[in-house]
Amino acid sequence: MSKKRLFIAVSTMVGCVIGAGILGIPYVIAKAGFLTGLINIVGIGLIIMLLHLYLGEVILRTKGKHQLTGYAEKYTGKIGKYFMFISMILLIYGALIAYTLGGGEALASILGWDVLLCSIIFFGILSWLIYIGLNAIEKSEAFVMPVIIIIVLLIFFLALPRINLINLSGLSFSKLLLPYGVVLFSFLGSAAIPEMKEELEKNKKQLKKAIIIGCTIPIIIYILFAFGIVGVLGSETHEIGALGLASILGEKMVFIGAIFALLTLATSFLALGLALKELFWYDYKLRKNTSWLLACFVPFILFLLIKVFHIASFVTILNITGIVSGTIIGILTVFMVFNAKKKGNRKPEYTIYINKFIGVLLILFYLIGAINLLI
Repeated sequence: MSKKRLFIAVSTMVGCVIGAGILGIPYVIAKAGFLTGLINIVGIGLIIMLLHLYLGEVILRTKGKHQLTGYAEKYTGKIGKYFMFISMILLIYGALIAYTLGGGEALASILGWDVLLCSIIFFGILSWLIYIGLNAIEKSEAFVMPVIIIIVLLIFFLALPRINLINLSGLSFSKLLLPYGVVLFSFLGSAAIPEMKEELEKNKKQLKKAIIIGCTIPIIIYILFAFGIVGVLGSETHEIGALGLASILGEKMVFIGAIFALLTLATSFLALGLALKELFWYDYKLRKNTSWLLACFVPFILFLLIKVFHIASFVTILNITGIVSGTIIGILTVFMVFNAKKKGNRKPEYTIYINKFIGVLLILFYLIGAINLLI
């Protein structure tokens, strides 16, 4: 039973993390140079793992059931709760908009139907699953995670004979921050950690292990996916990476890429949509149905506006959402862990060392990315 719970918790994190971001990674890495992108994937992935471990400790030090805004209020006050709420809204709304955009394109490439109609179908099915609740999402992620890994490995091995090493040699320090926003977005999975604690039930001591495994898998998956796509396509890499696989899989097998896109988009849509619904439900004491409507239909309306008026592209949404939301969540997490170590009302199952020097470095990491976005 404990292994099953660990698998479900890992699946929740992987399902939350691996979403629209992975589809945008090959494109930004192709623009920056593969080696430049590799530095981003490994570096940002490890830093986010550390932040997630800190957040896990914060959650374990706190009695009761909360979402991220609840923990932020307890350890950083009402101002912290306000900024966490804003960051969560921006992150999840931005993500759900991007997922609906990408999901529509992926479904349309399979069915040959209108992209807008396919986006509406994609949204409708997943918003209904969010209404059903946690059990449906647990089952979907536990099933989809190994399928995603298998598809990425398939793409990687099919790409190997067609790899052009010139496409994998780019290293440019002047473009080091070019992939930053999309890659950061691709690793943001903080919203999954409160769910993971609930899924582990009486085995909360496994939360640390679940976070480490759940953060390591996306690092490996992103590297393999970028290696295969960029190695073959180079500067011709599609903005939604999995939809440009004809030269790797062949025209008749391109549906594999579309199915991969659908699976990754759907699992993240479910996990983030549920987290936002519960944020309104648990922390703001709204009715369940009202929370569901706010979580799902507000981003759907925004999606329609973006789609109709061509306001932003898929990658642009990922970049802005990743930097703005990631910076707020990351900096708040640093302050939360310092205060939770002093004011927590529960003995945690694990602790992670932090001092002021480490805290300042982590804050600088986020501020540099945010300043680059403004520039």
